[in-house]
Parts: sequence; C-alpha cells; structure tokens
Amino acid sequence: MDILALEAKNVNGAEPEKKATQRPKPKAPKKAKRIVYFEVEIVDLKTKEKLLLLDKVEPTSTVLDIKSLFHKSYPKWYPARQSLRLDPKAKSLRDEEILQTLPVGTTASFYFSDLGPQLTWGTVFLTECVGPLIIYLMFYFRLPFIYSPKYDFTSSKNWVVHLACMCHSFHYIKRILETMFVHRISHGTMPLRNIFKNCGYYWCSAAWMAYYINHPLYTPPFYGQQQVNMGLYIFLFCQVGNFSIHVALRNLKLPVMTQCVPVAFFTLVAFIQMTVWAKGKHRSYLKEFRDYPTLRSSILPFIL
Repeated sequence: MDILALEAKNVNGAEPEKKATQRPKPKAPKKAKRIVYFEVEIVDLKTKEKLLLLDKVEPTSTVLDIKSLFHKSYPKWYPARQSLRLDPKAKSLRDEEILQTLPVGTTASFYFSDLGPQLTWGTVFLTECVGPLIIYLMFYFRLPFIYSPKYDFTSSKNWVVHLACMCHSFHYIKRILETMFVHRISHGTMPLRNIFKNCGYYWCSAAWMAYYINHPLYTPPFYGQQQVNMGLYIFLFCQVGNFSIHVALRNLKLPVMTQCVPVAFFTLVAFIQMTVWAKGKHRSYLKEFRDYPTLRSSILPFIL
C-alpha cells in the first residue's frame, strides 16, 4: 500500500512539471498588407491634352512627389512652377496633401497649369524693402540731379525731416530683419511678373514721399510739435503692433506715417490693399487652424 501511495504521489507531482515545460505553439506569420497603387493621369488644363500617365504611384505619395515625377518628364516645369488641381475650376492642391486622402479613386486625374517663372518670397520681400530704403536715403542726402545743384549734398534745417528719415529707415530695416528671421511663408514662391508690380508700388511711393519730405522748401507741420509727437506715437504704436502680429501670424504689414499729401495717398492705398490681404488671411486662418481666436479682427481691433 505504501509503495502504491508513493507511486501515485510521484505521478501527481510530475504533472505540473510537464505542464510547465510545454512549449507555446508558434504563431502563424502575419500576411503582408496588400498595397493598392494609384494610377495618376495629368491633363493640360487648357487643351485637355493628356500629358503624362503615372503607373503604380504609392498611396502615401504627396502632391509634391507627383510634381517631382512630372518634372522628370517635363524638365522645364519644375515643381514650384506647377499647379495641380482635381477640377479645372477648383483651387490648386497644396504640396503636402497626400494622394490617398484626396477624394479620388485608384485612378486619379490631375489638371495641370503653368504658373510661369517663379521667385522665392524671401527674394521678393527683400527686393521690396531694400529698394525704398536706398531710394529714400538718396533724397535725404540730396544727391545730384534730384534738386537744384546748389542743394547737392546739403542737409535740411528742420529736425522733423531727420526724424522722418529715421522712422522710414527703421521701418524697412525692421521688415528686412523680419523677412530673414521671423517670417514663415506658406507659399514658397510667387510669379516673376508680380515683382514688378510689388516693387513699383513700394519704390515709387518711397520716391514720391521722399521728394517732398526732403525738399529744400519743405515746411514743418502746420500744428507744430503736437502734430509731430502725435504722429510719432502713432508710428511707434503701429510698429509694435506690426511686429507682434508678424510674430503671431508671420505675414501682416502696416504702413509708416508722416506728413504730406503723397504720404497720405500712400497710407490710404496701402491701408486698402493691406485690408484686402488681411481679410483674406483672416478667413484662411479660421478655416485652417482650429485654435485660431474667432474674435480676432483682421486688421483693426474690434472694428475691421
């Protein structure tokens, strides 16, 4: 009996060991996910002619990747010069948009249009700002062939003229530094033809203002020191607000202020143009950023 009990005990005690030493069954290998490739057709927007058919385009490809593939077949149309859209009347697609997130099937048609030669926005901003800075100083130092020869390289006796030069120079130097260190530009380029319009506006306005402000017959403001102080306070307020908005939104501009008819005209035209730009930016920010303050005004706080 003792021997039978001992054998039974050994059998019962060995069972856990067998269970403990059982090896887990190997897992079945996962099946590789099937990649569904896209077929992309690029059509000329104007002529509706098929320009290129891209086969086996990965679904994670971006619009920029498609532009790069198109550029290999058409070297003259580099990516920045291309505009691709899903419908002839739709907006151009952003470079960062992903193919599989677009409202298309596995066969997608893109409409191509040529944007023309492009310049980087940084180059445009620097050209816009350096020009007025140099042009104004040419009038300030009264270089020859601007005024009468007897006034060549002379200096104005009115201290407000020197103050206006400092304010004007400060504004454009600030803009140059902001272009280099502050701005984050969403659209990397702009058409080459636009630089003539933009530079013409800034350069001609600077020359028109500078001619009258630095003229030898220039007279001080009608209301004297009070008007100068008020103009200076407004200028400094606008510059601080301008810089704060540039830091927050990276792309708004406000004009410099001083006295004379050309300056008033420049201020009015600049305000109208920048109001159009600001309202457009404001609408795009509301659509693009969920956390964008809905109560923020586009250009004038609580007004416009």
